[in-house]
Amino acid sequence: MDDSRKPRTDLVEDDPFARSTRPISHAKARDDGNWRAQTGPRVVQVQFSPFSRGFTQAYRPAPTLHTGSFWHFSKTEIKDLTISLAAFSLGLSFVFNGGLLGGMLSLGSALLISIPLYFILATIAFGPAFIIHELAHKFVARHYGCWAEFRADPAGLKTGVAIAFFIGFLFMAPGAVMVAGNVNRRQNGMIALAGPASNLILWLLALPLFIFYGDFVIVYLWMAANSILGAFNMLPFGPLDGKKIKGWSEPVFWSFIAIFATLIYLTMFSAGRALIGA
Repeated sequence: MDDSRKPRTDLVEDDPFARSTRPISHAKARDDGNWRAQTGPRVVQVQFSPFSRGFTQAYRPAPTLHTGSFWHFSKTEIKDLTISLAAFSLGLSFVFNGGLLGGMLSLGSALLISIPLYFILATIAFGPAFIIHELAHKFVARHYGCWAEFRADPAGLKTGVAIAFFIGFLFMAPGAVMVAGNVNRRQNGMIALAGPASNLILWLLALPLFIFYGDFVIVYLWMAANSILGAFNMLPFGPLDGKKIKGWSEPVFWSFIAIFATLIYLTMFSAGRALIGA
């Protein structure tokens, strides 16, 4: 492994969630009673968890930091990604069926067929938008020498599935890429930008397929998923990506806001009308 790509283990805390103990990377700093808890380049951040901090507190215990392969996935991380994807797809399958208020249960025996079919459709069309968004945060953070792993939010998943089941609307905080380490403002912004940028790339990859196969529903849903997820995460509020990007670079922030506004229009209006017309 090239030295420039090795994890900077001397800059990573033993416990990224413990705020009452001095981090290893600052062990030699002067202790004046205010040891740079929230200042300087040191960053401990949640990359994609827009509502977890506000409405749920179901976070896992602090993970064991890993200093091995750049591509390493822990067993916990793989399990959390799988559970989050399954819950996300299940919630979408309820949405596609209209939820309880939309008469979902009136489908009767047909519901036993439609739920699995919509689950598969949601996994194929929406799953990559979610998973690749999270992994983009993870790998850019690791590129900068940080520890980074996805953690599911069980309470957020349960709440999201319940809302989708009852009212047919998806409002879910599936989890977050937990990041611990030392980064400057630009690096922090690049880690945040990686998620929406991945959604932009995925949208562009589907564009040729839509041009040639405009009546292919999965392609349209793929484009809708990436445009919506990318646009939502560009909002400059709370722990959303947009706030970190805006804090780093106003031109980059407004450029991506304009890009995703365009993608939303092209997907929901232009592509949507073409699909209906087909």
